[in-house]
Amino acid sequence: GDGNGGGGGGGGGDLRPHPGAVDHADRGGQRRQEQIVVIDFTASWCGPCRIMAPIFADLAKKFPAAVFLKVDVDELKSIAEQFSVEAMPTFLFMKEGDVKDRVVGAIKEELTNKVGLHAAQ
Repeated sequence: GDGNGGGGGGGGGDLRPHPGAVDHADRGGQRRQEQIVVIDFTASWCGPCRIMAPIFADLAKKFPAAVFLKVDVDELKSIAEQFSVEAMPTFLFMKEGDVKDRVVGAIKEELTNKVGLHAAQ
């Protein structure tokens, strides 16, 4: 007998990263000028930042009216310097281009309280 085995290779999917924002602001066309923007200044080497990442993501789900952004300080040093961010993580609360509030450090309660305060308006 002559056994003739042989499996075909699986085709790789097209896993190109999509450019642009994941979350589009024009859901339902509610473009409010006074929308609060929460910026998480983070770094890949920062342990506390990793702890805060799922909390930040959770808050983004809970407060869809606010815009939640992540800034990697190593990639965007100029932005970190512009807002005088010295410690990681730092969370900035911005409205119409002005910094309204900030949370410095991995303080879950303070971040949650301030997001609730600013994003619920």
